[in-house]
Amino acid sequence: MLQTRLTTLLGCKYPVVQTAMGWVADPRLVAGSCNAGAFGFLAGATIPPEEMERDILQVKALTDKPFGVNFHMYQPNAADIVDMVIQHGVKAVSYSRSPGPEFIQKLKGAGVICMPTVGLPKHAIKAVELGADVVTVQGGEGGGHTGKVPTTLLIPQVIDAVGTQVPVVAAGGFKDGRGLLAAMAWGADGIAMGTRFLLTRESPVPDVTLQRYLDCKSPGDIIVSRAMDGLPQRMIMNELLADLEKASGLKKLIVALRNGLAFRKHTGASVLGLFKSALAMSRDDDMTAAQAIMSANAPMIIQKAMVEGEPSQGVLPSGQVAGVIDELLSCDELINAIVTEAEQRLALLALRVNEA
Repeated sequence: MLQTRLTTLLGCKYPVVQTAMGWVADPRLVAGSCNAGAFGFLAGATIPPEEMERDILQVKALTDKPFGVNFHMYQPNAADIVDMVIQHGVKAVSYSRSPGPEFIQKLKGAGVICMPTVGLPKHAIKAVELGADVVTVQGGEGGGHTGKVPTTLLIPQVIDAVGTQVPVVAAGGFKDGRGLLAAMAWGADGIAMGTRFLLTRESPVPDVTLQRYLDCKSPGDIIVSRAMDGLPQRMIMNELLADLEKASGLKKLIVALRNGLAFRKHTGASVLGLFKSALAMSRDDDMTAAQAIMSANAPMIIQKAMVEGEPSQGVLPSGQVAGVIDELLSCDELINAIVTEAEQRLALLALRVNEA
């Protein structure tokens, strides 16, 4: 009952996508998601080229199921990622900032499925025009950079705009079978989840950081802030975010430059390369130059919480759904629960209709 255009296109058993969270979507989580029947994306935007290839090979060693890789066109090693994806037969790529036409043409020519994430109907239309095979649409409940339109209103709008051309995947606020069934009722071909997969036993996130997520007792605990780069991001309020909310613009820029240089060292990019990337982002994404430079701040601050286990010293990107999750399941347990609930509720819905 849960086979859709998405499962056919991606070759996964169920229409559930594990999103590519930086520092979180590592080989173990991706393989765990895929082995459970979902489709997992490996985070590639924060990884040096040689480690990216290592992680792709590690996923292939842990699962024989298809999987994807996430990247964005402004990262210094974008061309390397594209070549690796093609070389190693990766099934799909996801991205929030569209690659140039030459990248899309190269990927599609090699049979790689292009699957951007967007936040408005006009962006979905543009993505399809550029060659997207699937469009993931994130509503305002989603974590990280997000928009203002709630998922319940946004998904039907995008379905009306592009749903007959390509499969649409709903993201933002999903965690269970009820959500999957609701998304399919709107016309979506599946759901994508980040925070719910972050809170699984295969997640690499340190326990002390995971506890910060589990301690959220209400969706209202996860706020939208512009303190990082001037753009709206949904995060859990913590000590660092509280300080950034009060900091001056100059202090934020200094912090961003310091962390941007640390990110340069981590990825092996040149200072000039980072500034070129920032300028390209400001030109193409309606960002100011300062915002683009400050966006380099995020990966290293997120790393503090997600890798180093210092949740008070890093930011905690999160969807509002963290406020209603209180346990860590394995990927297999999670997917089984989602599928079972979706099928049970679909059967109950059909029974109600027949009784009427």
